[in-house]
Amino acid sequence: MKIFLDGKLVEKEDAKVSVFDHGFLYGDGIFEGIRAYNDRIFRLKEHLERLWASAKAVNLEIPMHKKEMEKALIKTILANKLNDAYIRLIVTRGRGDLGLDPRNCANPPSVVIITDQIKMYPEEFYEKGMEVVTVSTRRIRQDSLSPNIKSLNYLNNILAKMQAVKSGVDEAIMLNAEGYVAECTGDNIFIVKNGVLYTPDGSEGALIGITRDAVIELAKNKSKFPVKEGRLSLYEVYTADECFLTGTAAEIVPVVAVDSRVIADGTPGKITAKLIKEFKALVRSSGTPVK
Repeated sequence: MKIFLDGKLVEKEDAKVSVFDHGFLYGDGIFEGIRAYNDRIFRLKEHLERLWASAKAVNLEIPMHKKEMEKALIKTILANKLNDAYIRLIVTRGRGDLGLDPRNCANPPSVVIITDQIKMYPEEFYEKGMEVVTVSTRRIRQDSLSPNIKSLNYLNNILAKMQAVKSGVDEAIMLNAEGYVAECTGDNIFIVKNGVLYTPDGSEGALIGITRDAVIELAKNKSKFPVKEGRLSLYEVYTADECFLTGTAAEIVPVVAVDSRVIADGTPGKITAKLIKEFKALVRSSGTPVK
């Protein structure tokens, strides 16, 4: 495996950053998870725009232009001979000292690109649906840290994930400080009620996901399903007709039970199935060409 590290392709075993890198010491950095399908990078423009927005929010200057980053991504995919790939793009604050002050990171930020395969959930979940639980770990308040900054510090999500695993499931719903649904540890959440899709918006502590937006566009423009973004309670999730999760790594996965409450008849719903089919067609036919 070849890893892009600060302008060079290196072997996996040689892809190393300093222990004084602020990304390692403090989670001081940003990232994007990106997918390539059928020799095309899905929604690359949107991912790069979000990366640059995260960088601006944390006052981090990415040492490349967007076009240079695009070329680096393509170069890494081709070097690893991947037609379909999961891409992890990371930008750290760079090497500094043991203090918090980012001004002491005198070196330029580090850029790392990893291309590999990923399987977020077992195939069975995509066919039969999965169960999730609500956990006590609350999503960090938006007035403390915006969920739309994709920071390397994912401890909030990891603690919630650990609770889910302890409960015997693979994913958890995280509530915001007011007790409303924000998102899951690695996915956005949707429910369907009476033919309408509902999902939390950014003000509720949810990351505005790239896959989330693609699903909303498919629902509105192709399938003509109405979509409402806003506040979502657990009661509304429990009594939904359908429920599903979206994410770059997860894609679209049906949910058939939440906190031991069976969703509808306990099988993936028709609207969910339709959106999965349309999403699969979309990702195989659109995107930035690799070759």
